[in-house]
Amino acid sequence: MILGDRPFAEVGAPALAVRGAGLLAVAGSYDHDHGTAPVAVYDMGTLKCRALLRARHPVCAMAFHPGLPLLAVGGGRYDGGYFFEGELRLLDLRTGEAASLFEHPLGRQVLSLEWPDAQHLRLVLAPQDDWEDEAAWTEGHVATVFRPDWRSMPPEPVDGEVDGPRVAAPRVDGRACARHELDRLSTAWDRRRNVRAIEVLPDGNIVATLDRVQKECWSPGGEKLWTAPGGGSAGPRGERSRLRIRRGRRIYRREAGADEPRGSWLAAAELDEEPSRFRRILPYSWDAGEAHFGGPGVETDDGDLVYAGTVYHGRGPQPGGSFVVRRDLATGRPRWVFRTDRPATDLDAGCGTVFVGYDDGEIVALGLGDGTVSWRRGLVVAGIPAVPTALTVTGHGRLLVGTSDGRILDYEAPGSGTTSGVR
Repeated sequence: MILGDRPFAEVGAPALAVRGAGLLAVAGSYDHDHGTAPVAVYDMGTLKCRALLRARHPVCAMAFHPGLPLLAVGGGRYDGGYFFEGELRLLDLRTGEAASLFEHPLGRQVLSLEWPDAQHLRLVLAPQDDWEDEAAWTEGHVATVFRPDWRSMPPEPVDGEVDGPRVAAPRVDGRACARHELDRLSTAWDRRRNVRAIEVLPDGNIVATLDRVQKECWSPGGEKLWTAPGGGSAGPRGERSRLRIRRGRRIYRREAGADEPRGSWLAAAELDEEPSRFRRILPYSWDAGEAHFGGPGVETDDGDLVYAGTVYHGRGPQPGGSFVVRRDLATGRPRWVFRTDRPATDLDAGCGTVFVGYDDGEIVALGLGDGTVSWRRGLVVAGIPAVPTALTVTGHGRLLVGTSDGRILDYEAPGSGTTSGVR
């Protein structure tokens, strides 16, 4: 069962749409939470998704190769200081693999793309920066790149071939045309995004919250019963540090210390107390050499906390800088720690297992007692990778999984006695 399924689900709010031979490429709006913009390719007859790419910048241009199953995807943005950074990627529609054509880490913002023929790709790129150059916002560099075979792997970078002459390059907003294209093919599409939380009520109904939707309710059979628009707010200033801990006997929050981000504290208040009665329990980090930021968690039957978090580093996320910990609140010591490279999006626990969703699409099952990995799988819906954003245990081996594309999946875990995956 998939709740919230609809045509073009993978892209949310369309920002750009380009036609090919029986295909439609649609880029969704840039998601600041995930730092990506989805690009999906659909069969125009069936509206089935054929391939999905998660671009690292807002998408400005796309072009289908005239003879090969390839889609060129370019984009970028101003970094707020000097540079127009961006990316150029080549998506193979048969394998789903996407190769980067820029070697420099900042890349260049790609404003337009065109295939004059099978061996040439014409690009217009923003200047590298706007230093003493007001025209950088209205002009760009045009260049044509030649490759005898664009399928060669790994692809040869194009960095040294794109400093062509300056031309007028107006920035075009493709959102209205993209919405019109989707409306022409189906009126059932919806820009649902990012399921934030899911709960099952005693009567079996499912309640969820997501971007732009404060609450919605579904019947056990998959019928939407009602919707309350709204949501998407970070909440009152005093609530932003509150930790989302499921089934907690107390309310928990992270309090800044004198040497923030180091020296912060885990604080708690009883459920019936005023928020001003929060008391510091123990240092937020169990390692004096690390500063930790918190994420979602759950309280165990014996009063421990199992929660996800990240290690602060001035240069951004580092290998092993994301963790899930089961922590004894009496001593502050961890009973176990599981580390990985990607931030967790949500977690829940049940039947002796902790289920963790990650922003790269993986779901990991850890033993509640010792933190060992029971299994780990990439989330896939109809053959297309998806990103879990909310997890709720509903029974032995079963999860409700909310996704970044606004769907809610009835998910059967591996080893539960039935075929794993979306039911």
